[in-house]
Amino acid sequence: MTIEGIWSYPPQCRHTAGQELTGYVVEASDGTIGHVDRQADESGMRHLVVDTGVWVFGKSLLVPVGVVAGVDTEAQKITVVCTRDEVRSAPRFRTDRETQDPEYLSRVGSYYQGLPPRGPA
Repeated sequence: MTIEGIWSYPPQCRHTAGQELTGYVVEASDGTIGHVDRQADESGMRHLVVDTGVWVFGKSLLVPVGVVAGVDTEAQKITVVCTRDEVRSAPRFRTDRETQDPEYLSRVGSYYQGLPPRGPA
């Protein structure tokens, strides 16, 4: 996947432009990560901010939409192609300012782009 591709929804994931994903549960290949707290679809670096609840001590994580394998609107669930540990090991998300920081977003994109390739979940 290209670095640009990590910030775009894959065509096969069933996401439609303008679709509101806030509140959807986010599932990794090996379990639940949390729920979508916010989404950024208006910029070139589209991503989800996922509230992990108590799983990562109440932290939020920034997940590029390029790792979304599927969007199930009926179940309000998003599936990603990575594991929980891979998501947890991504560059740490600390403040909302980072969603506009090109350096931080570049680190996140490079991290996810470097993960082993896999097919959709």
